[in-house]
Amino acid sequence: MHDIRLIRENPSDFDAAMAKRGKGAESTVILDLDRRRRELLTELQAGQARRNEASKAIGAAKAAKDEATASALMAEVAALKQRLPELEAEEARIGGELDELLASLPNIPLADVPEGADEDDNALVHERGARPDFAFAVKEHDVIGPALGLDFETGALIAGARFTLVRGQMAKLARALGQFGLDTLTREHGYEEVSPPLLVRSEAMFGTGQLPKFAEDLFETTDGRWLIPTAEVSLTNIVREKILSPEELPLRFTALTPCFRSEAGSAGRDTRGFIRQHQFEKAEMVSIVAPEQSEEEHERMTAAAEDVLTRLGLPFRRMKLCTGDMGFTAARTYDLEVWLPGQGRYREISSCSTCTDFQARRMNARFRPEGEKATRFVHTLNGSGLVVGRMIVAILENYQQEDGSVWVPEVLQPYLGGVNRLEPR
Repeated sequence: MHDIRLIRENPSDFDAAMAKRGKGAESTVILDLDRRRRELLTELQAGQARRNEASKAIGAAKAAKDEATASALMAEVAALKQRLPELEAEEARIGGELDELLASLPNIPLADVPEGADEDDNALVHERGARPDFAFAVKEHDVIGPALGLDFETGALIAGARFTLVRGQMAKLARALGQFGLDTLTREHGYEEVSPPLLVRSEAMFGTGQLPKFAEDLFETTDGRWLIPTAEVSLTNIVREKILSPEELPLRFTALTPCFRSEAGSAGRDTRGFIRQHQFEKAEMVSIVAPEQSEEEHERMTAAAEDVLTRLGLPFRRMKLCTGDMGFTAARTYDLEVWLPGQGRYREISSCSTCTDFQARRMNARFRPEGEKATRFVHTLNGSGLVVGRMIVAILENYQQEDGSVWVPEVLQPYLGGVNRLEPR
């Protein structure tokens, strides 16, 4: 959500920021609605004050036996009683239209975000890790996986396309990855583990920006709740409608949860294999910080996601997304892309974003700085600590052997009872 005061003060700057996000000049419409709403509020408040004043004067006029004045005042009050509800309804309509427009516009990109239309315009920040060399023809994960326990056919038979049954040693690997991700984020990086709701109300989805714009990408239940597309929704809404003290900040949460996405906008993309599923597990990171902490926190969060990849021995690179490739709520996003030898290219495996106060305004999440009476909106950040499905893809392709087996990264072996190799059935 955007601060209407900043748009009033700098309409041209706002339009320039929206242009970077592929939007037209919106400030004229916004400010016209804002002006009309404020005019209606002024008239409404004046009318209410006059009604109260006239109502009191009626009693005084009757006490003085001034029937003409009393009758005139009564007629005025009657007219105001008819007019005020009309003003209230019109103000509500204009205010709703303004709020709907503001809620539909993406966050303002930070100054260092590169301008561009799509992923081709993203900027490389750095590369880490050595790509593996193979003395044999490498395979993609969907070729390696079935013999190890990725059952694409049965998953589709049970639930339809983009569902996979994960069996045996692959199920154990998935469990090990989730536990490793949580342990690393909590023990090494100071995140508090949370077990959050998987079903949330519409208000929670609105707060983090999934609604109303991305309803088609979500799964809604028959009672009006929504399956979370990421634990970001539940974790960020922990501070919804709260006023925090400075001592409580920063807050850092992590949760390993199932995630559910309809993938409505990805028809025809990644239809094979384990890359893009309707249901997957992810260890999410969320930070709630004071505004002056958010820059450092973004780097800290991204470094935590990089640490997970480094410990697993996977080659990756960090990309700074351009304005045309960022998510709706992001002011800046770093994508971590892992090298997939089978595909011969880098693929996104983690995304870490700072949302500044954009989500906080939608959630009314604030804090009161020490020594100040007024409150300020917090800044929110979110990132993928470990996406289990995509991490399985990366391990299968980077640790594959010619005989179809796959080495287990050393840090995962204790979670698998010392097993260091996945063997094809």
